[in-house]
Amino acid sequence: MSTDTSPALPVRVPLVTQPMGILGSLNAARRNVLSIIPDLATRQPMVSGRTAKRWHMVMDPGALRRVLLENEGNYPKSLVTKNLLKPAIGDSMFIAEGAHWRWQRRAAAPVFSHRNVMNLAPIMTAAAERSAERIAAAGPRAVDMAEDMVRTTFDVISEVTFSGDGSFDSDAVHGAIDAYIAEAGKISLFDILGLPDWVPRPGRMVSGAAMKQMKAVADDAVEARRKRGPQGVPDLLDLLLEGEDPETKRCMNTAELRDNLLTFIVAGHETTALTLAWSLYLCAFDPRVQEKARAEVQAVCEGRPATGEDVANLPYIRQIADEALRLYPPAAMVSRSAAADDTLCGRQIRRGDTVIIPIYALHRHHQLWQDPDAFRPERFENRKDVQRYAYLPFGDGPRICIGASFALQEVVIILATLLGRFRFAPVEGRNPDPVMILTLRPEGGVWLTAQPV
Repeated sequence: MSTDTSPALPVRVPLVTQPMGILGSLNAARRNVLSIIPDLATRQPMVSGRTAKRWHMVMDPGALRRVLLENEGNYPKSLVTKNLLKPAIGDSMFIAEGAHWRWQRRAAAPVFSHRNVMNLAPIMTAAAERSAERIAAAGPRAVDMAEDMVRTTFDVISEVTFSGDGSFDSDAVHGAIDAYIAEAGKISLFDILGLPDWVPRPGRMVSGAAMKQMKAVADDAVEARRKRGPQGVPDLLDLLLEGEDPETKRCMNTAELRDNLLTFIVAGHETTALTLAWSLYLCAFDPRVQEKARAEVQAVCEGRPATGEDVANLPYIRQIADEALRLYPPAAMVSRSAAADDTLCGRQIRRGDTVIIPIYALHRHHQLWQDPDAFRPERFENRKDVQRYAYLPFGDGPRICIGASFALQEVVIILATLLGRFRFAPVEGRNPDPVMILTLRPEGGVWLTAQPV
C-alpha cells in the first residue's frame, strides 16, 4: 500500500529516501512513476543523477521559467513522452515541435476563446445534471466518484467534439484509448534507454489494431462533417475545420484534425475527470471546506444546476479545484531533453540530458508552500500570492495547456452542481491510492456516500 493514511492529511505518495538503480527505477516506475521521485526534491531547488543517462529534476521557479519560457526551444518534449503518446495522437500539437507545432497552435487558438468556451457551457451543465441523477439513484449506497466523473467528462468531450454525431462511435473511441493507455502506456525500458521509436515495444504491440481502427472511425467522422458543415452551435470539430493559421494561411488536413481531436479527447476528458474526483475526495475529507463551498453554491445557484454565467461568482469552488490540482496534478511529472548545453541553478546541463519537472514535488515543496501536504483552498484566495512557476498544473510558457479555461469552467460547473445537491462523506477504509502511469489517478476509486441536501 503506497498511501499515507494519516488522519491529519489527505493521501499522498511516499517519496524515495534511498537511491535506486536502473532496474529498481524501472520496476518502481511501472507501478507508479511518482515513486521514483526522491524526497529531497521537495526540499532542494534541483536534484541530479544518472539512470543510463544523466537526468536533472528541477523545482526552482527561476530555472523552470528558463526551461518553459525563456529558453523553451532548447527543451523539446523528451523521447519517452513522444514514444508513449505518438501511437495514439500522432504528430498533433501536444507532441509536435518548432514550426510544425507553432502553426497548429495558431490555427487552434481561436477554438478556445472565452466566447466559444462559454457557448459550450450548457453541455457541461447537462452532463452535471445527469451525474446528479445517477448519484441520487444510488441512494445510500457508496458511489465510485472517480468512475462517474470519467463518464461525466467523456459525455462532455464527445458532445462538444462531435455534437453527438451519429457517425462517430464515441464509446468505441473511449474504449480504444483506455486499452492503449492500459496495455501500452507503461514506461518501457527501451524508452528510458532512449532507443529510437522504430525498435518495437513488446507491451505496445497489443493495442495497435484497436488504435488503427479508432483512427479510421475518426477520419470518417471528420470527412463526413467536412461535407455536411456545422449545424447549430459550432462544436470543436466545426471550429477546427474553420481554423486557419493567420500567418501561413494553412488549414489542418484530415489526419491533422483527427490527431488534434484525439488529443483533446485523451487530454481533455481524463484530466478533468481526475481534477473532479480528487476535488470531491478532498471535500469529503474536510467537511468544513465542503460546507463553506455548499453555502457559496446555494447563495449563487439557489437550488438550480450551475451554468457558465455562474462560474465567475463561485470563487471558492475554483479555489478547491486549484488546491486539488496542486495536491494531485493530473500531469504530475513531465520531461524534456536538452537540445544544447545550458546552465540551471548554477549547474551544467549537457546536450542530451533529460530535464524532469516533477510537478507533484514542486507543488509540495517546503520552500514554496506552507504546510505543503495539507488541504487548504484558501491558499488561492489571492492568486497574486502564488508564485507563478511554483504552480504548474497546466504547464506554462508558449506550450501552456490550450484547453485550461475550458477545463476549469467544466470543473467549476460540475463540482458546484454536485455540492449543491449532495453532502459527500468518505467510506471507512477505502482511501484512494495516488498512482501515476500517464496521469495521476486515484487507484481503487473515490468511494463516497452522497446524502441529498
